[in-house]
Amino acid sequence: MNRRSFLAAMSAVSICNHLPAASVPAKKNMMIIWLAGGPPTIDMWDLKPGTKNGGPFNPISTTGDFEISEHMPLLAKLGKDFSIVRTMSTREADHARASYYIHTGYVPNPSMKHPSIGSIISREIGPQRTELDIPAYCTIGRGGFGGGYLGAEYNPFKINSNGDIPNVGAPITPNRIKMLNLVEKSFSNSNRGQLPKDHSNNVERAIRLTTSGQLESVKIENEPKVVQNAYGVSQFGKAVLMGRRLMQTGVPCVEVSFGGWDLHQNVHTTLEQKLPELDKVVSSLFSDLKRLDMWHDTAIIIMGEFGRTPRINANAGRDHWSRTWSAVLGGGLFKGGLAYGATTKDGSDVHNGRAFTASDLLVTGYEAMGIDPEKLYTSRSGRPMKLGNGGRMISGKWNDDGSPA
Repeated sequence: MNRRSFLAAMSAVSICNHLPAASVPAKKNMMIIWLAGGPPTIDMWDLKPGTKNGGPFNPISTTGDFEISEHMPLLAKLGKDFSIVRTMSTREADHARASYYIHTGYVPNPSMKHPSIGSIISREIGPQRTELDIPAYCTIGRGGFGGGYLGAEYNPFKINSNGDIPNVGAPITPNRIKMLNLVEKSFSNSNRGQLPKDHSNNVERAIRLTTSGQLESVKIENEPKVVQNAYGVSQFGKAVLMGRRLMQTGVPCVEVSFGGWDLHQNVHTTLEQKLPELDKVVSSLFSDLKRLDMWHDTAIIIMGEFGRTPRINANAGRDHWSRTWSAVLGGGLFKGGLAYGATTKDGSDVHNGRAFTASDLLVTGYEAMGIDPEKLYTSRSGRPMKLGNGGRMISGKWNDDGSPA
């Protein structure tokens, strides 16, 4: 078999464990773990030991077909539960632009605001969750992007990492609702286009939310102590546990932010603290989802806006790098234990496999959730917009040495 034939055959090895969209059950969930700042994935998921770019960390074997950092031994034992996409290659290396791109699949455009993956899941799956009072897309901590041309109705519902919900807390009485309805009626008749409708929808959602017992899902103190202890006392651990509770309540998309990855200096001393925390919390999430029989219906994406330079700078740090970096796909909706793509020995370029774009990553997420990435939306200017922006599902397995698996 020649190389072209081999690659064509491997393209059939997709990362998604999913049924055709028409037969997908309605309880699929996605958690995005957002490593804000651009994590040094070359020190986490795609190590280069013995090279000038390698750094001091050693790789360790996993139960999957890849190695990861020695500072994540718990996840190494769960290697069959996640896969690594090692040849993410995105064109943006500015924080704001790259964050927008990886969430929407589109580069920023001043004349068009695109919906994020969470907003699209809210639009496509949210209406199926008729029992849900909480918005169908929640973000915990900083992170997430809005509904873009879909409207403010699909913006994320923001929750602080300590469980506080901004602007929620005042009691909603029948008299206050009556007064609010009078104001809304006047606003709705103000001939201001889509804005009054969006505002009215948001007010209705807010009333449902503040009178709903589902807000208890943000109270992690209601969890057994053994579960709380498993996730740990860090803000990140509490936020991920909160996210699991929201998914258990019925929220189809939760994004949890874990910041502090913009490591222009002292990258390895910082990672010696951050990687064990990531290891503990994510491995606890995996185990918890299995305990609750949620694993097979959950997709987990661990990513930042880009990676960091293979070269270590003069301040013992790594700078912004979008050419080659890694994302992680876990949960039962993805196939685990696989490495997709391989980088060169120094980590500076794609060695084998496809260079995967933001659109490819999002299309893979949509497919896992049973959402058709070829679906067309119409922007408010009447322009047809393809949901997946031409992306292709991630596929093709490779070994650590760059040889085909």
